Amino acid sequence: MADQDAQSPVGIEPPALPVLRWDELPEGPALVLLDQTRLPAEEAELVCTDVPTLVRAIRTLAVRGAPLLGIAGAYGVALAAARGDDVAEAAELLERARPTAVNLGYGVRRAAGVYGAAIGKGADPGRAAEAALSEARALHREDAEASGRMARYGLALLDELLSGGGHQLLTHCNTGALVSGGEGTAFAVALGAHREGRLRRLWVDETRPLLQGARLTAYEAARNGMPYNLLTDNAAGSLFAAGEVDAVLIGADRIAADGSVANKVGSYPLAVLAKYHHVPFIVVAPTTTVDLDTANGASITVEQRSASEVTELTLPQVGVAGGDAGGVLVAPVGTPAYNPAFDITPPELVTAIVTEEGVVSPVTGVGLAELCARSSQVTIS
Repeated sequence: MADQDAQSPVGIEPPALPVLRWDELPEGPALVLLDQTRLPAEEAELVCTDVPTLVRAIRTLAVRGAPLLGIAGAYGVALAAARGDDVAEAAELLERARPTAVNLGYGVRRAAGVYGAAIGKGADPGRAAEAALSEARALHREDAEASGRMARYGLALLDELLSGGGHQLLTHCNTGALVSGGEGTAFAVALGAHREGRLRRLWVDETRPLLQGARLTAYEAARNGMPYNLLTDNAAGSLFAAGEVDAVLIGADRIAADGSVANKVGSYPLAVLAKYHHVPFIVVAPTTTVDLDTANGASITVEQRSASEVTELTLPQVGVAGGDAGGVLVAPVGTPAYNPAFDITPPELVTAIVTEEGVVSPVTGVGLAELCARSSQVTIS
């Protein structure tokens, strides 16, 4: 259980995390990020005054999580426009920064589309830049609102699926305020259960090799005074076998048209365990994460990351902001490593997909398409 001294007083919500904000500095506009590579040791900000700096922040995971990447991408386009840089080139750089998270490209294209439309209507570059910034801010607001709705839908689903009031929930990677304009996706559901007095325990996978669960989800759980335990990823099976998991809650970086879910590597084994032990496996993600242009899981590009993340024990928080301090070797020099950032969970292993527009269960392509059609009718553009 979390150290009580590190938790917020019961009934008092901690202040919102300053995860991402636009700032007007003396030297010009900037996108200011909470550098997630330095958590939980230090809450430090990383100032991005140009798009190449933001791209490095995305690639080094100083800013991460599908919904937040979409927001960052939109602000990145606004930043390029405000600086008078080549917006099309900046948009291309941002979209290529991480290939699996569909929200990144969505945010980039949305802001770039507004900028281009303004230019096409005769606006000067300054006015077009203002339009791009306004669109980025609109996406930021929409994601915060979507987070709240997902939490409500997800909590209602848990109440339908689970008996009793003390839920034991297992989560993987980090899906809280650190990845969102609001309080997150899957983590927001668990947080809602906590606030309603219905969370008995949040089981937190450490999420190797970069430890987003240990460093970030545990950090958010402690901040919110939630009852939680950290476990190694390979200990999850024993929890299922002991009947200590009532439901699994994860996020998603891309959901294909057939309902296949790409999420942080280690999600698929949890889905298999959940299926075997008859435990609900629930994905919580905004409709912007659903990619109807990607037919199935086999069509999702899975990012392959550096072998050093597996062969070395790294401590990025002690390096320069947004950088990497190197690490201690835990494998022989030159050891090759398989290090996909994500894995794919097929729809037949997913109990439900929870979005801000409602719940899809069973998970089918038809159900997802209908949900996205409803979402497109209310999207602010």
